[in-house]
Amino acid sequence: MKVKAVKTKFWRPNEDYLTVIVESVQPFLMNGDIVVISEKAISTSLRNIVDESQVVPGLLAKLLVTIWMRLFWGFFLGKICRFKESSINHLRFYPLEEGASHKQVVLRCSGFLHALKYGSEGGIDISNMPSSLACLPLERPQIQARQIYEKLKKKTGKNIIVIISDTDSTFSLHNLHFTSHPHPIKGIKNFGGVIPFIMGRALKLRQRATPLAVEGVKIEVEEALLFAEIAHHIRGSGAGRTVWDMVKRYDVNFSEITWNMLDMANHFPIVLIRR
Repeated sequence: MKVKAVKTKFWRPNEDYLTVIVESVQPFLMNGDIVVISEKAISTSLRNIVDESQVVPGLLAKLLVTIWMRLFWGFFLGKICRFKESSINHLRFYPLEEGASHKQVVLRCSGFLHALKYGSEGGIDISNMPSSLACLPLERPQIQARQIYEKLKKKTGKNIIVIISDTDSTFSLHNLHFTSHPHPIKGIKNFGGVIPFIMGRALKLRQRATPLAVEGVKIEVEEALLFAEIAHHIRGSGAGRTVWDMVKRYDVNFSEITWNMLDMANHFPIVLIRR
């Protein structure tokens, strides 16, 4: 396969992402190409975001931060899941104030079992987002995949496959594929909450990015997982894989990251794959 990561500007809220996608891939697109697009980039463009600084955390959210995140994840679950020592140290010093507000958002939007996860809870993501903003998952990603496919088909006339994917992990045990992301494609089981992640990591199961929608020619689940994982590896992590990476990169506090800072990073929300 040939793979090309397509660099674009950082997609802000109200971005006309359909036009950006067409203009970015039209010079390269050929029949049979697979166009893989980041869920978070689309969701941000659609203003599917929440300002966590405006959220008042309750007692449960505070307990999740002080006891569950700092103690259980920092001293037990992080080791069970085979995290790097640097990641475990981050969990032991999980931010109290910002963390509690984040967990409150997760409790409201995704529920208690998702709030037990260490990050990307219920598909809610705060990496590569400015200030106190969090990006929520797409409720019906198939709708956006269909719109992108139809726009590209109309403008280019090419027969292609469009995939929307997320970096949230899908684990595979033979023909069983499962994830904690709330909206995977058909054929991937959504067990919800923290259990799939802990089980997958502890058992060293095969771990790949999650395809959320496929439009165009029908493909098998295994192919969709392969394409999502290829795109995940080639597009990189923008301003940082985690909020701690962003803080280190820009040498600021969690809430001081701005849109302009994110603009300076290289962003590859689109990946073209050619078989």
